[in-house]
Amino acid sequence: MDSKNKKLAILGGGEVGSGTAVLAKKLGFEVFVSDNGKIAEKYLKTLAEHAIYFEEEQHDEERILSADLVMKSPGIPDHIPLIKKIKAQGIPVIAEIEFAWKHTNATIVGITGTNGKTTTTTLVHLMLKNEGMNAGIGGNIGDSFALQAANENYDYHSLEISSFQLDGIVDFKPHIAILTNITKDHLDRYEYKFEKYIESKFRITENQTEVDYFIYDGDDEVISNWLKKNKVKAKMLPFSLTQELKEGAFVKNDQLILKINGETREVMNLQHMMLKGRHNRKNALAAALATSLLKVGNEAIKKTLEEFVGVQHRLENVLTVNEVTYINDSKATSVDAAYYALESMTNPTVWVAGGIDKGNDYEQLMPLVKEKVKAIVCLGVDNKKIIDAFKNVIEKIVEVQSAEDAVKASSKLAEKGDTVLLSPACASFDLFNNFEDRGQQFKEAVKKLQS
Repeated sequence: MDSKNKKLAILGGGEVGSGTAVLAKKLGFEVFVSDNGKIAEKYLKTLAEHAIYFEEEQHDEERILSADLVMKSPGIPDHIPLIKKIKAQGIPVIAEIEFAWKHTNATIVGITGTNGKTTTTTLVHLMLKNEGMNAGIGGNIGDSFALQAANENYDYHSLEISSFQLDGIVDFKPHIAILTNITKDHLDRYEYKFEKYIESKFRITENQTEVDYFIYDGDDEVISNWLKKNKVKAKMLPFSLTQELKEGAFVKNDQLILKINGETREVMNLQHMMLKGRHNRKNALAAALATSLLKVGNEAIKKTLEEFVGVQHRLENVLTVNEVTYINDSKATSVDAAYYALESMTNPTVWVAGGIDKGNDYEQLMPLVKEKVKAIVCLGVDNKKIIDAFKNVIEKIVEVQSAEDAVKASSKLAEKGDTVLLSPACASFDLFNNFEDRGQQFKEAVKKLQS
């Protein structure tokens, strides 16, 4: 689209919205940012600096409906009346990644999946940086991809991409797409139909061609079943912890091995990886496979995996107080993510869970809860589903509605040598701004126990 004299309406004035606004203004669009809530001070400053017109706590529908193009922040569902009106008028509604990728010449590594996105995205970025490459990180984490396209000149972008962002693409295609896994999540946004969520995740490869790469979990049954019925144009490279592959990434005798284009590389012993757990081994395989395609050497991959201690709010060791260890896994907003967290627990665990249920099925957690959990602290407005799921196997279940009360209750339930694990398996928006806010409040409450 020729940007001159074109009107772009941006719904949402947060990281994505303000970043897109800066890029659009630079490109010559007439830009209007509209947010139904309050816009944070940080983003108001950005909009003011670039003389971008905005509104908050309302939507001027007439002005929005006069736009040539609408960029919608990923948190806004497609089914709300305003989006329906925009689409009914034939105005394209796109995601930030669709808008921004057309205005960068950088090589894109796009990472999606139910779990492991943030860690894999970060590992890819660090491996590129450790090889001395000029790389940015963005998408669902870090600075807005659009803002980086406006202000930076990176050769590579490692992008974490959610299903909500993929729902808003038209032509977007990463040179390398990674699909970490697919389990039931966000079903409330997909009419409670798992098939629709699966289709959304696979959109990451729909525009790829034969010169591109699609990296995926070869052990994931959902992915394998989809690939049996559907064609992918990109070169497919699986990773696996259970099989020795003819091509792709796998583990043999703890060695991370890459097989690409007939060449075999033994990269490192994964016992030396700083991150622990099967899921993190998979993240490491995916990242190593992607970066090796971009000519990153063994030393940079090895250095990254030996040094990286993890992302904030993901199995983050907060403190040990009175010989009880507190772990912040607030980013675990799905049952599957909570499964990985509980699986990695080695001591009796007080599990802090709850929030906004997204169509969760807790049955898969039952064996782990029976084996590892001594008490549950429900941190949410409506905890009935969690209580009903576990009341027959866990004697002590407590309900709270603040992070501080969750920590206080957990500290009373825990004994020396126990672990208190915040791994909610639910979204955070009933009591918190987002999962970061939930994790931060949990960490602050834990620190207060020392005083």
